[in-house]
Amino acid sequence: MVKSTKCLLIFLSILFLVEIGRSSSITGASENGIKTAVFLSPMFELEPGSVVNRYYYDIDFPRGHIAVKSFDAEVVDEAGNSIPLYETYLHHWVVVNYYQNKGIKIPKYHSNVGFRKSDYIIKGNDGPCESELSQIFGLGSETRKTSTHVPDPYGIEFGNPAEIPNGYEEKWLLNVHAIDTRGAENMLGCAECRCDLYNVTVDEYGRNLDPNYIGGLRCCYDQTRCRLKEGFQSVKRSLFLKYTVKYVDWHCSIVPVRIYIFDVTDRWKKSDGINSTHICQVEYNVPAGVTGDGGINTKSVSIILPTGGNVVYGVAHQHTGGIGSTLYGEDGRVICSSLPMYGEGNEPGNEAGYIVGMSTCHPQPGSVTISDGETLTVVSNYSSGQGHTGVMGLFYILVADSDSSTKLNSSQHAPLGIHRKMLTANFIGVMVLLGVAVLAAVIGAHLRRNQRGHNYEPIMT
Repeated sequence: MVKSTKCLLIFLSILFLVEIGRSSSITGASENGIKTAVFLSPMFELEPGSVVNRYYYDIDFPRGHIAVKSFDAEVVDEAGNSIPLYETYLHHWVVVNYYQNKGIKIPKYHSNVGFRKSDYIIKGNDGPCESELSQIFGLGSETRKTSTHVPDPYGIEFGNPAEIPNGYEEKWLLNVHAIDTRGAENMLGCAECRCDLYNVTVDEYGRNLDPNYIGGLRCCYDQTRCRLKEGFQSVKRSLFLKYTVKYVDWHCSIVPVRIYIFDVTDRWKKSDGINSTHICQVEYNVPAGVTGDGGINTKSVSIILPTGGNVVYGVAHQHTGGIGSTLYGEDGRVICSSLPMYGEGNEPGNEAGYIVGMSTCHPQPGSVTISDGETLTVVSNYSSGQGHTGVMGLFYILVADSDSSTKLNSSQHAPLGIHRKMLTANFIGVMVLLGVAVLAAVIGAHLRRNQRGHNYEPIMT
């Protein structure tokens, strides 16, 4: 009760300041209090056939104690024009938050992680693939048409001073993996990182590739080059990842969520109770030919989720050839099914033959739950009409504590828009009462002045 009252007082104070200072409101803030910040990554250059796969540290990001409501991104040129996937294939982008030792300086660019682990602490997500998939946000070719919206009253919390270790500060890392396929001899093969098209025999660390490794991330690393059509030439150009963050300042009405990322290639074994060791391969190959019913290649994995709760959001990540992925509960119920949207035209966001979006799940609060220690199953389906290399089968979900559903009925955890309406009503009520009190005080003062002999003449109409 004390916390709820304190929260209400804080909101009334904030709302009061907003109401009396609308002329100085924050640029980009919408009516429901959501702020929008648009940033550009460091510039990267690509020419036909070239690859960039770089890590940028300490990128721009909204600071302070906030709740992120969405994170969207796309590749643009220097003029801000959207770049189509058939020119620059966005293999993936990921964003990771980390805590950096205040006493050291880290270069803002590395081809790979190259500083001492004692200098930083990766915060990451709560999923089982801690070292391989530590991102908070991340998508690929589907980025333009995949919703990343976190519904009210939920938010992804960042900048909580209580969680930042002493002597450290929170920062952000961006990884961009893009492939210029203009003039490519085999555009799909370049996008799927087929080793023969890149003419490499070692990976980025100088390790020899296994002869059975025919395609994937180990063949299309930073500064490699995919084979072009003979004689093809075009210009080098400067590109950026444009990313848009929508967020609100943190307050006690927001229900925080945990981020889980599951990988269908996860090889894990139970070591102690529900504790387990996970080795996530991240990518796999789909051989050509009928390997399942109707020419569908199906891959699945079952994983124990130590801490469950209410599912707030869900989406899968697949590459070209993907036909959908589903997350099942232990009893076989569907928690979320995510299907790809393929483009049909030439314009950015609708490129024919490419996955340009993935459907998402936004369950009603408290309607889809996962129990603590429940075994979940991820199923990833690809068409096997032709072979594919280096595909992915990831599944993202946002989960809130199960007891948060009981709080949704209270004013403390109402959606932000409802909060605003409720608090506006409260504010008006408070102002009416304040006005009545002021009016009463003025009348009383006049009466007292009249009783002391001051002249008083009523206004005549």
